[in-house]
Amino acid sequence: MIPVTILTGFLGAGKTTLLKRILTEDHGHRIAVIENEFGEESIDNDLLFHDQTEQIIEMNNGCLCCTVRGDLAAILGRLESRRRANELAFDRVVIETTGLAEPGPVAQTFFVDDQVAEHFLLDAIITVVDAVHGEQQLSDHSEARAQVGFADRLLISKADKASPEAVQALRARLTRMNPRAAIGEVHFGQTPIEAILDIRGFNLNAALEINPDFLDTDQHHHHDDDVSSFIFKASRPFDADRFEAFMSAVSQTYGPQLFRYKGLLWLKGHDNQMIFQGVHMLMGGDKGRAWKPQEARESRLVFIGRDLPRDTIEKGLQQCLV
Repeated sequence: MIPVTILTGFLGAGKTTLLKRILTEDHGHRIAVIENEFGEESIDNDLLFHDQTEQIIEMNNGCLCCTVRGDLAAILGRLESRRRANELAFDRVVIETTGLAEPGPVAQTFFVDDQVAEHFLLDAIITVVDAVHGEQQLSDHSEARAQVGFADRLLISKADKASPEAVQALRARLTRMNPRAAIGEVHFGQTPIEAILDIRGFNLNAALEINPDFLDTDQHHHHDDDVSSFIFKASRPFDADRFEAFMSAVSQTYGPQLFRYKGLLWLKGHDNQMIFQGVHMLMGGDKGRAWKPQEARESRLVFIGRDLPRDTIEKGLQQCLV
């Protein structure tokens, strides 16, 4: 049986940062990471590693990254078939859910699909909770509450950006919501690999206590209609100062509506990509890899939020191009 870990957490909690560590650190495990994201297309693979040309990528440490486009059970089935044919080598699976997903429907795949249950064993659900925005997200979003409720282990991220009192209050709330889940912290993706793998913590009976309809395959989860996403692309470079000024204004004006915004930027006068990310009113950028000589340069940004002023954002970004 191949153990499977579900990694969940609300938008911007830090799942991708944690995955980047799993995919690049020399930890001795061969892990197939299945990555999914809410939106028109995924750009997380560009953030995790920068030379993707296929759907399944082998990392330097022997791990695999797979981009999900379709039914999870079918993806797992294809992975197992290729593993048995010695086309792929992995000994465990980590599934990253979109930040807008309740983990229940993903978890139930391992119990209601006979083919999946024959080869895969759900090890644990790990939920990452943002120390800065977690309290508000838990109050506002049923998905965030479900992610905490199903968790076998809770990891608090960005604790260094919140006051000790706020972190303590969040810990107390999480404990009240899910007293059976151990709580730890993750700093920029750094946490013991033992805190993620081989927990053997998923208890089906406990899951049923949280959601009595857990095994109801006719149950469907619908996102709030006011939650949406869009992708902005540009084949001209951004002026760095204009972009920073505009996005600062956007984050201050529409911050509460912006759950997550992130992407890869082409900046005028820069030989490297810029990785840009933000949650609500917090945003920042990191230097990415160098552009290749013959590579077509392009900026791509994804915005996820509630009642997004798409036209305003797109027009403003256009004015930042040179």
